[in-house]
Amino acid sequence: MRALGPELLGFAAAGICAYAADLGLFVWLRGPVGMDPLTAKALSFVAGCSVAYAGNALGTYRRETADASRLRQYAVFFAVNIAGALVQLLCIAVSHYGLGFTSQRADTVSGAGIGMAFATVLRFWGTRTLVFRTSGRTVSREASWTG
Repeated sequence: MRALGPELLGFAAAGICAYAADLGLFVWLRGPVGMDPLTAKALSFVAGCSVAYAGNALGTYRRETADASRLRQYAVFFAVNIAGALVQLLCIAVSHYGLGFTSQRADTVSGAGIGMAFATVLRFWGTRTLVFRTSGRTVSREASWTG
């Protein structure tokens, strides 16, 4: 676990920046721009994924030599993030429709709490094993940009 520390910190830092970009762009597109919520969220999601990819590619996993092109890496990274979003939606669906917890608080806990936790684990695993793997191995244990 100690060897994962710098990698986890770098992944978390990239994720926090991505979340801020996603949220900020969504609020701006919905507010001053006046865009409809689905289009605004789709655009902010792509922006958030792009920020997270850049943070991981240029920061956390920068010492990894790419076996694939950056475009292919980004496509796989985007797919991993779509899977994470689906996990969050699944948690809301199970809680709301399957278990009958229909309050706004229950939806928030299941989507932004439990769903986000599961999705983050999936995204971390996918990022380190599917996106930034090299020659059949995963991330080297060298220090990342956070440590």
